[in-house]
Amino acid sequence: MSKPDMAPDTKRMVRPPAEVIYAEELAALAACDSGPRPSGWKLSPRAVRQFIIGADAPVVHGAQGAKKKTTITQKFYGDDSLVERCIVTLLGNRGLLLVGEPGTAKSMLSELLSAAISGNSLLTIQGTAGTTDDQIKYSWNYALLLAEGPSPRALVPSPLYSGMKNGALVRFEEITRCQPEIQDTLVSLLSDKCIQVPELPEPDAVRFAEKGFNIIGTANLRDRGVHEMSSALKRRFNFETVAPLADKGMELRLVKEQTEALLRESEVKVECPNDVLDLLVTTFNDLRHGRTEEGTVVEKPSTVMSTAEAVAVSHSAALDAAYFGNGRLESGHVARQLLGTVLKDNPDDLKKLKHYFDVVVKARGKGNKTWQQFYEAKKWLRG
Repeated sequence: MSKPDMAPDTKRMVRPPAEVIYAEELAALAACDSGPRPSGWKLSPRAVRQFIIGADAPVVHGAQGAKKKTTITQKFYGDDSLVERCIVTLLGNRGLLLVGEPGTAKSMLSELLSAAISGNSLLTIQGTAGTTDDQIKYSWNYALLLAEGPSPRALVPSPLYSGMKNGALVRFEEITRCQPEIQDTLVSLLSDKCIQVPELPEPDAVRFAEKGFNIIGTANLRDRGVHEMSSALKRRFNFETVAPLADKGMELRLVKEQTEALLRESEVKVECPNDVLDLLVTTFNDLRHGRTEEGTVVEKPSTVMSTAEAVAVSHSAALDAAYFGNGRLESGHVARQLLGTVLKDNPDDLKKLKHYFDVVVKARGKGNKTWQQFYEAKKWLRG
């Protein structure tokens, strides 16, 4: 499977892949990349790191025939050393497993790594309780199989088979949602770096992995339906924990930038004041940690109050302001959209949210108009 043709109008795509969104940045880095490049990699490890965490100054290059400056934006907010360790792992023979709570950008990081290293982030297996062995290895076009018998033409490659064939990274999302016996299909694949196809004659009976192949898995630690990995499979991965953002200022910056990017994709213009976004991030921090900045203890909802959820709320609130308001994001819009995030796992979470409004939001609203409007929007919190 070669890199998909991205010639169709990407403006019509709901969400283009990272290699399309950041095509200019990737081309700029490739044009001036003088570092040692491992076999099968599109960029050197140093350039991959730069692509993910951003560059201090614009990159000067001649990717389109004329000198040009391209800004390399920061795409992953968190521990820079984590990114470096991930890149080093992918240089070796072990797979990379990104673990952590939902909403900590594990999938985004795996997509960025795949786009920068292989130029293709679409070789993806989605792990579910119903994932089967042939979805990981290969399946057959049964019409051709009946007409011609087993042949390379009748074989339908999986993303993992294609990754081995083309020397590319393969993303395995939510690996621990698969049944343990399905997970263990990867044990021999990661050890031997080949897939056996006993139905085919030699030399097609074995597909050996080309250089550049590896697997990036993701696993949530908190979701229901998670299956424990076998010790044999664990030994074939390096585990890296992606932690929630601890820096409120960095989280505010991320929420603002992501919200603005989503609004541009939606072709919607909304004014998003910093004080309203700060209110949103502060609320998420309070509920996530069970303690406010003032030291007040509050009950934590059972749902995960992640940064990804904060971005989703801010985007939805901004759309609310655009289509049902005056085009300016206000704290009332945030309150209306907050319920859909908090009230997911447990009906009692609504009581916790209302208590937060009565104890924390009400007190802050006495000297702050933004928080006062937030408290007045409590009427929208119905379950």
